Amino acid sequence: MSVKILAIESSCDDTGAAVLVDGKILSNRIANQQVHEQYGGVIPELASRAHQENIVPVVDIALQTAGVKPEELSAIAFTQSPGLIGSLLVGSCFAKSMAMALDIPLIGVHHMQAHVLANFIDDPKPSFPFLCLTVSGGHTQIVLCESPLQMRVIGETLDDAAGEAFDKSAKILGLPYPGGPLIDKYAKEGNPARFKFPEPRIPELNFSFSGLKTAILYFLQENQQKDPSFITSNLADICASIQQRIITILLNKVLKASQETGVKDIAIAGGVSANSGLRQALQEYGEKHGWRTFIPKFEYCTDNAGMIAITAYYKYLAGEFASLDAVPTARAAF
Repeated sequence: MSVKILAIESSCDDTGAAVLVDGKILSNRIANQQVHEQYGGVIPELASRAHQENIVPVVDIALQTAGVKPEELSAIAFTQSPGLIGSLLVGSCFAKSMAMALDIPLIGVHHMQAHVLANFIDDPKPSFPFLCLTVSGGHTQIVLCESPLQMRVIGETLDDAAGEAFDKSAKILGLPYPGGPLIDKYAKEGNPARFKFPEPRIPELNFSFSGLKTAILYFLQENQQKDPSFITSNLADICASIQQRIITILLNKVLKASQETGVKDIAIAGGVSANSGLRQALQEYGEKHGWRTFIPKFEYCTDNAGMIAITAYYKYLAGEFASLDAVPTARAAF
């Protein structure tokens, strides 16, 4: 009998629904929220309201696209943690209600575990054990993956995440929200060796980006005092130099992790893994150090329900189900 899973993602400001049949994603739909752009960041209350408006049509379209009827579903999956609590509540309540109405199992999924398993949606897939650099607006982690449901964080940021470093640097540069993709865009036209930014000396496999952000701020303030048009005149080179430093911080730690563990299957995941500079640099590191590298398609890098569905599939096979009194949490370890 086929395993058919409807998955719902609502951890932040994107409402996602996906349908998986026997490990294959048949549909992956997302409703974005443009309302936050004018505020320069996600407003939690507005996000939860928009999820309430979007979740029914998004689920309906996902089911129609996949050609699956609600009564054919084997289970309903939802993002249980981490995320904005109001947003998580919308997705979890909807999933619980639908699972109860259809009398089918409920599966709670950890958002960061799902980012890692996005690498298992399409071929080629990494072999176990593998290392995954998971980078997003709220997380920066190196994860040692021993099986689909056995993962261990062996390095993480001590303060800000890499995605925050991109977005806040963009804000300092006067770029609109979300600024990370714009830094990537301008960096393609710039010289990454033009300006030098420091690499933090953080022990073991952990990261820190707060000092880098401060260094960028002071650098721009000092140069603007000398030349008010400094940013506009050098925007591409500044973006390229900032991006290059963030990427080298990330991949130098991955290199250290690979050397310490002996693992040479290396994957990336999370919203920042959509960055073209990081994707190219990972491949270059892989060629230089003998790694097999894995990069999800763009649609599975940012928050999406497809990654929730593939994680739920492995949990379904393992019989790991959630009860109807399961509650979402804003923060949670793997």
